[in-house]
Amino acid sequence: MTEAANTTVTRTRASRKFSAKELVIEYAVLLLLAVVLVALAILSPSFFTFGNIVNILNQNAPLVIIAAAGTFVIISGNFDLSTGAIYSVAGVVAAWLAVTTGNVALALGAAPVIGIVLGAFNGTVITRLRVHSFLATLASSMIFTTIAVLITGGSLITVTTSGFTALGRNRVGGVFIAVLVMIVVVAILWFVLSRTLFGRRVYAVGGNAEAAELSGIHVDRTRILVFVISGLAAGTAAAIGVSRIASGQPLAGAGLELSAIAAVILGGTSIYGGIGAVWRSVAGVFLIALIGNGFDLLNLNPQLKDMVTGFIILAAVGLAAAGRGKR
Repeated sequence: MTEAANTTVTRTRASRKFSAKELVIEYAVLLLLAVVLVALAILSPSFFTFGNIVNILNQNAPLVIIAAAGTFVIISGNFDLSTGAIYSVAGVVAAWLAVTTGNVALALGAAPVIGIVLGAFNGTVITRLRVHSFLATLASSMIFTTIAVLITGGSLITVTTSGFTALGRNRVGGVFIAVLVMIVVVAILWFVLSRTLFGRRVYAVGGNAEAAELSGIHVDRTRILVFVISGLAAGTAAAIGVSRIASGQPLAGAGLELSAIAAVILGGTSIYGGIGAVWRSVAGVFLIALIGNGFDLLNLNPQLKDMVTGFIILAAVGLAAAGRGKR
């Protein structure tokens, strides 16, 4: 991005003033999260216990990692429907390596590498063949899922190798290692998106790809990199997931991509690109997670959970759309 373009963006952000109503719209996901937190704290004495909070964080660590990276993809004006399939392939490869080699570090380390390779494949197909990301990643998800099934033969790969479950199950100071990994990954992704030149390029490409190209940004390279980041995150999440359950399952990631996209959009990241933040996606994940946790603690009808979640997503997206339409 040129110096003039950077100066314009900086001045625009600095000059933006929010009214009380606009602040409510801008931080709708945090307000909803606060409301749910307060409601659960009042209705369930066991909600604000250390064990429950740690379990919520641990259970959602893989999804948080995928959603945080998926923020890059959506801000750039794209979609990644293959993260669940990448999660599955990376998980079964890790399990297969653990069983065949007995090397835990090699097995779990292979998962993020697989994610990088498959993410780069997605980005290359989209940029070189000029296929829309929605269709390209929908097709690649079918390919990746089939690969996972072929590797396992359609069954499970059970891992009994010593130390394989440490990443997914062990704790440090009462906190799961997976949660610590999640915090580190989110912090890195937040920094990259909000504090680096590459992050500004992602926003520029999502806001107006043609203008970004004219400003000197290599649009295709940026798009490939956001899919590499998404794949890396899916592979990292897979390492946590397969370590937790100690088995490679060809359909382990089914539906993860939709949950991640829902969380990103619920957080307020625009599906049209150019607007969003990593913290928003993390808040979106935990808002959905708290709803599920609340239903469990209060013994409510689980069949109503998806309906309530759907209404909250519609409300949050509607608020964000209404606010941006007036700016």
